[in-house]
Amino acid sequence: SCQSGVTQWIAACSGLLQTTVVQGQCRRMLYGIFQRHKTVRFQLPNVCSGLTQAHGATAQKNRSFYNTNKHLTAKDSLQPTEEKVGAFTRIIEAMGFTGPLKYSRWKIKVAALRMYTCCVEKTDYEEFFNRCHMPDTLNSWFLVAQLHVWMCLVRMKQEGRAGKYMCRYIVHCMWEDVEQRGKLMGITSTALKEDLRSMVENFYAALFGYDEGILSDDHVLAAALWRNLFNRNCEDPRHLELLVEYVRKQVQHLDALSGEELLLTGEVSWRPLVESDARSLLKPLSPVYNDEGL
Repeated sequence: SCQSGVTQWIAACSGLLQTTVVQGQCRRMLYGIFQRHKTVRFQLPNVCSGLTQAHGATAQKNRSFYNTNKHLTAKDSLQPTEEKVGAFTRIIEAMGFTGPLKYSRWKIKVAALRMYTCCVEKTDYEEFFNRCHMPDTLNSWFLVAQLHVWMCLVRMKQEGRAGKYMCRYIVHCMWEDVEQRGKLMGITSTALKEDLRSMVENFYAALFGYDEGILSDDHVLAAALWRNLFNRNCEDPRHLELLVEYVRKQVQHLDALSGEELLLTGEVSWRPLVESDARSLLKPLSPVYNDEGL
């Protein structure tokens, strides 16, 4: 604004130079303004500081004005800082390898296995099957398990490169477990291979649907649960309402856990499907493990 004001004033004075009598004085005055503009660059002169003090303001002498066109938004203030990675690490990761992490890879793998175990062993599948009227099959078990695995992936992706590495191993543990369960159930290798291929496609499609639902309102999340968890077969809307509330409170519960403890221990506790106080958020006691991860 100061620069535009000076420019307009200079233009007006240049027009006056042709009509005024004191042409030499105006030229000397303009020359002094140009020289002061080149050397001082919008510094506040001593005369202005005296005027502000006369009006009751306390101003500092030779104070510079800095102008910027950048406006801070809520996205800029809430966005977490990116993890600084060297050039060598970026080259290694571009080739498909994993660079140095914050913690030991072996500890992260142990924590990932323990987190997947919590998804499988600490979930009451029988309650899901009874309340949601789902058949007790391997596919129904997988649909409930992948819902809890997805919630763990959402939480661990917030922990930078180490969290993303842990997410890959959680998914790896899930597919190995599904294959072993299929073999124990007596499914032939050919049928199991076809089922795994179908499960992989449905799993990554469900990830996109759940991600969209958790970032949107309850209607979008309910639609994602209806497509993926219920296989478009849910006649009672109360079942969808129950699952939407369950997912929201579980994600809130996981966000309250410490990321460092999750990377080192992988211990996760789940809130019940139906509880009296759905807004209560209790942080469980974190277990203590030795250097071997046991």
